Amino acid sequence: MEIFKEFTFDSAHWLPNVPEDHKCRHMHGHTYIVRLYVSGNLDPQLGWVVDFASVKDVWRPLERILDHKVLNDIKGLENPTAENLAVWIWRKVKPELAGLSKVLVCENATSGVIYRGEFE
Repeated sequence: MEIFKEFTFDSAHWLPNVPEDHKCRHMHGHTYIVRLYVSGNLDPQLGWVVDFASVKDVWRPLERILDHKVLNDIKGLENPTAENLAVWIWRKVKPELAGLSKVLVCENATSGVIYRGEFE
């Protein structure tokens, strides 16, 4: 079974490696949506895969790092594409949340990425 917990945060960024005339080369911001997916067995006594509060507890330190910040200033996010942000989040969350199965990051309602740990 797979559950998810969704979070939002607001950050600014620019993409330093795109052409000079690309709109994302310049500072802009997003209200990001992040979903952390956790897979596991349904605990017959508790009736859940994982306590949603536990997922929230894992997310909170990352939210303090990301929310209302310039992503480019964060170590490991110097080129903060949605893809790189998803990998960065995975690497921070996975050691704390063993059943992590996917990280979804959306920059807006129509653009996002799903990372399943393919590069680990």
